[in-house]
Amino acid sequence: MQVFEIADQEWFPQFLRTHMQAALTAAWTTNIPLLQSSSPARIVARLLSHHLGPSIHNYTFIDFCAGAGGPTPSIEKHLNAPVFASPPSYAEAATTPPPVQFILTDLHPHPALWSAAASASPNLSYVSSSVDASNVPQHLINDQKQKGKKVFRLFNLAFHHFDDTLARKILRNTLETSDGFGIFELQDRSLSGFLACCLFGLGAMVMAPYYAFLWGAPLALVWTYLVPALPAVLVFDGWMSSLRTRTVGEVKDLMGSCGLGEVEIRKWEVRSGTERFIPGVGYVNWIIVTRKGSQE
Repeated sequence: MQVFEIADQEWFPQFLRTHMQAALTAAWTTNIPLLQSSSPARIVARLLSHHLGPSIHNYTFIDFCAGAGGPTPSIEKHLNAPVFASPPSYAEAATTPPPVQFILTDLHPHPALWSAAASASPNLSYVSSSVDASNVPQHLINDQKQKGKKVFRLFNLAFHHFDDTLARKILRNTLETSDGFGIFELQDRSLSGFLACCLFGLGAMVMAPYYAFLWGAPLALVWTYLVPALPAVLVFDGWMSSLRTRTVGEVKDLMGSCGLGEVEIRKWEVRSGTERFIPGVGYVNWIIVTRKGSQE
């Protein structure tokens, strides 16, 4: 659907975009007791663990639209938590799988922000140069293959930003060079999806003092209360994102028309679903695609 999001426009102030990205990261990683069953990031980690099974340690996860960092550092933390849940015995140490590795990339990289996240985990790294998800540098893929790793691409709250032409190019490049990919969205074209965006804007206003203090950004209060640009753009862009979010059938259609041919497309298994994290309004909409037999 041909709509636009305000924060995507070149004229939108970068400092406001930074606050919006931080708010979106908070939406992914926050778990409010008595309201949420889990944070969305934790749900994504559980979905990856469940659907990839024991073979998950054979993958390197590359976020190709990492933005300011998004949920990937939190997903890494949750996904690797069981590995270090308790110190293995000497006999177990030989068979304990290594932690899963994650890499942050983006067409417009944020190495300063990513460096802070990577310094907090030895399992998180980043590419400081620009990476085009529709034409990924071959060395990035080869580096993982040489380590005996499969590549799994992550699109967290990102795939809806691509128009059909770009989405086909990205899917073709993904299917040609990777072993799986996941699309994870916090909205869809439903009434609950639109209501969730309204509640997100309201939540941003309620939590603004806390995050303004946490970020050391008192001016965020001005743009939340005096000139409520932040909550207004969060809600508007959320609605536009809802309109642009694709169903699993639409993603399958794009895969089928990306130019690889029916025989190649049949080599892939597509699974999808919805996981609730706030009763009635908060859902993680997910699509996980893997090469058939890759979990063996």
